[in-house]
Amino acid sequence: MRRQLILAALASQYWAMEPKYLATMSNVLQRWSLGAPATPEVMEDVQAAQSARATRQKAAANVGGGIAVLTMYGVISQRASMADDISGSGGTSTQKFTQAFRDAMTDDTIGGIIIDIDSPGGSVFGVQDLYSEIMAARGVKPVFGIANSLCASAAFWLGSACQSLFVAPGGQVGSVGVYMQHVDATGAMAQDGLVSTFISAGKYKVEGNSYEKLSDEALAFMQSQVDAYYSAFTTAIAKSRGVSISAVRDGMGQGRCLLDSDAVAAGMCDAVDNFDGVVKRMGKAMRSSRGTSASLESESPVAEEELGVIVNEVAIEPVIASIEHRIAARNREIELLAT
Repeated sequence: MRRQLILAALASQYWAMEPKYLATMSNVLQRWSLGAPATPEVMEDVQAAQSARATRQKAAANVGGGIAVLTMYGVISQRASMADDISGSGGTSTQKFTQAFRDAMTDDTIGGIIIDIDSPGGSVFGVQDLYSEIMAARGVKPVFGIANSLCASAAFWLGSACQSLFVAPGGQVGSVGVYMQHVDATGAMAQDGLVSTFISAGKYKVEGNSYEKLSDEALAFMQSQVDAYYSAFTTAIAKSRGVSISAVRDGMGQGRCLLDSDAVAAGMCDAVDNFDGVVKRMGKAMRSSRGTSASLESESPVAEEELGVIVNEVAIEPVIASIEHRIAARNREIELLAT
């Protein structure tokens, strides 16, 4: 019974993650709840994954050249507790990553940031704030992302915010979608001779619990929450990739992950390249960025009076958004042509 309740709690989260990885997490929790030890084969795989992660992080830290490499590995969660323990190669906390990203942005010795991504996604919580942090870096410092080799769901949500997003040969990008589950534990409770009665206040306080059949009204509300997160997800991808929302929903896999070249063709990332290639691209972008900054400083600023006329005569926000999208697209074209 304890196993059923743990699984119900896990399933009821709002997930932006490849479903097969949630199934793996569920299997681990089942084993834990039963007190069954992991087999030597399983422990060998976990230790190998953790060792590989540590090696990759060490290599990333030694890139040098004024480039900071931030790793986004494993299951993404806001505070990375349970997910960090059961995702095999570890997890990524959006809170910790945000702080590391801010540190890199304010460090004058760092000219560019590469986000090394190998993640199936994770919880939706904390993702929107981190996405905004990465988007705000555009035009301040070059920020590149690389799917190396999985950038799925919440990880793609975040990776898309990078100025340019690349995918390693054989890598996968996508899994645009949000889901949750309702686990009906009434059968298991009946088998154990248990009956649960809620004493609550508030019409919907215990709605959707696992001790009762799911009502149509509760299902409709849960679907509305999933739809809201999906809308935020697809709107963010459309903004960061400079495409329409329909292009995201209909042309970016519809919940599937796409292989490297297919992801590029769908506009989900900019090119297929390995990690070393992305480091070289970043070096060129940093040199270009320094040249652009010097050029901008020499230009005369727009007079406040002229700016006031512009603001008064047009709806400025849509114009700015359109210009930003065109600049982002042009920057990607320039970077790709320069390689």
